[in-house]
Amino acid sequence: MSEEQNLRPTYDDEPSEDVYKRGPQYKMTQARKEDKKDAEKETKGDEPEKKKQRVGRPPELDANGNPIPKEPRKPKRKVAVMIGYCGTGYHGMQYNPPHPTIEDALFKAFVEAGAISKDNSNDLKKNGFMRAARTDKGVHAGGNLISLKMIIEDPDIKKKINDVLPEGIRVWDITRVNKAFDCRKMCGSRWYEYLLPTYSLIGPKPNTILYNDIEGSRKELPGILDDDQESIDFWNNLQNEINETFTPEQIEQIQNYTPPPKDEFQESESIYQLVKKYKALEYAHRRKYRISEEKLTKFRSAMKQYIGAHNFHNFTLGKDFKDASAIRFMKKIKVSDPFVIGDAKTEWVSIKIHGQSFMLHQIRKMISMAALVARCGTPVERISQAYGPQKINIPKAPALGLLLEAPVFETYNARLEKFGYVPIDFSKYQDEIDAFKMKHIYDKIYKEEVDENVFNAFFTYIDSFNKVTGAQGEETADKKGKAVQKSIFEFLTARGIPELETSVETEKKAKQTASVEVAKDEPVVTTETTSETV
Repeated sequence: MSEEQNLRPTYDDEPSEDVYKRGPQYKMTQARKEDKKDAEKETKGDEPEKKKQRVGRPPELDANGNPIPKEPRKPKRKVAVMIGYCGTGYHGMQYNPPHPTIEDALFKAFVEAGAISKDNSNDLKKNGFMRAARTDKGVHAGGNLISLKMIIEDPDIKKKINDVLPEGIRVWDITRVNKAFDCRKMCGSRWYEYLLPTYSLIGPKPNTILYNDIEGSRKELPGILDDDQESIDFWNNLQNEINETFTPEQIEQIQNYTPPPKDEFQESESIYQLVKKYKALEYAHRRKYRISEEKLTKFRSAMKQYIGAHNFHNFTLGKDFKDASAIRFMKKIKVSDPFVIGDAKTEWVSIKIHGQSFMLHQIRKMISMAALVARCGTPVERISQAYGPQKINIPKAPALGLLLEAPVFETYNARLEKFGYVPIDFSKYQDEIDAFKMKHIYDKIYKEEVDENVFNAFFTYIDSFNKVTGAQGEETADKKGKAVQKSIFEFLTARGIPELETSVETEKKAKQTASVEVAKDEPVVTTETTSETV
C-alpha cells in the first residue's frame, strides 16, 4: 500500500484541533494515555523517576584544574547606602568602564568587604544597583544615596567597607528599605551647593570683545544697563599698578605675546617671564577684591529668577523649547554672606539650590547666567526671558565649585516609617559630613582655584570670546528665526534677547506644575539669604 493511501483525508468542514480538544473523544484519549503511563510504572516497579540533570555553568577551576568550591549562599537584603565623595579624579558617579568612577570604587569595596558575593561581583544589575543622583565628571557630593541588595549580616560591614574604600569616598550609613524601594524614583528633591569666588562678578576686562560689545550697546540704548563704578575702580587700580611695574614697551610685548608650540617653549624666555609676572599681579588684585553689598544684592536678585517652575531648555543640552521635560521646579535658593578663606585670602559665596530635579549641566549654566548678568550690569529679567523660545548660548560655569549637598526623601520617609523602617536622613551625620567636606572637598576646591586660577581662566575666556567660534548660529533652510542660536554676547548687552515671545501654553503648564508641587511638598517657596559659611 502506498504512503498516500495511509493518510487520513481532510475536509473543509472538519472541526479545528481546538474544537476537537474540547470534545469527549479528546478527554477519553487523554485518560487512556494516563492509564498507559500508570501501567508502565507498575511494570517497572517502584523505582523513583529520575530527575533531569540541570545544566549550568561549568565549575571554576584553580591553577591545578581542581574545582573551586563555591562560597556559601548568604541572604541579601534591600538597603539604602548613604555615601559622600570627592569627585576629583573620577569620571562621574555612574559606572562607565574602563574609566574610574565612584560606583566602580564602591562596588569593588562591597565585594572585598563581603557585602556582595563573588558570584554577583561581575554585574551591577544582579544586585539591583541604582543611584539617587548621577553626578558628572569632577563633581563632588557631601551626601548621595544608592540602593541595592547586599549581605549585611556582619554588624561591622560599614566599617569593613570604609576600610577598603579610598579616603575620598565614605559610607555614612547602611539602612534596610522595602523591596520596592528605588532611590532614583523615590527621591523627591535634591540640594546642590556651588562655591563661587566673588571676583567672578567683576565686570569684563576693558578692551576685550565682551567689554566693547556691552559698551557699544550702552551708547546705542542708554539707561538699560547698570552703571558699575565698582568694576571701573578695580580695573583702574590694576592698570595703575601695571603702569608702575612695567614699561610701555614691556606692556606692549605682554599684550602681543603668543605662546609658542610645546616643543619650542622655554620657561626661561624673558617675554614669558614678563607675562607670568603680569598675570601674578592680576591674580593678586582679584584675590584682594571684596564684593559690595550692591553687587551681591544684584547677584541674589538674579538667582531669585530661578525660583518656581520654568522652561530650562536653554540651561542644558539637546532640549527644545517645546520639550515638556525641559520644565523643572526650583524650590529654594540660598546665597550666603561672603567669607574669606585659604592662604590666598580669597573671598567666596556659597549658593545652595533646592530643586525637584535637574538636567545635564543645568546648575552650572544657572550659576553662569546669574554671574554674567551681575558682572555685566544686565537686567535680571533676562534670566526669565531665557525661558522663552529664543535659543541662546549660555556657557557652563566650572565644575570645580559644584557639589551635591544631599538628596531628599520627604514623601517616601513617611511611608518608610509606616513599614517600620528607619527614615533616610542625612542630617543625623551632618558633623561627619561637614568634616569630610572641609577636608576632601572644600580644601581641594580652594587649593585648585589658587593653583590653577580656574574661575579667572573661565571669565577671561568669556571676555575674549570670538563670535566666529560657533556661538553665532547661521540661518539655513531648516533653521530660521528663533531656532538659530544667537551669540553669547547678545543677551548680555543692552540689545537683549531679540524677538522675544512667550509661549502662553508653556507658561500656563509651568504655573500649574509649580502650584501642584508647592501644595505637595512645601507651603511657601522663597529665596533666602543666609550668613552660614563653610
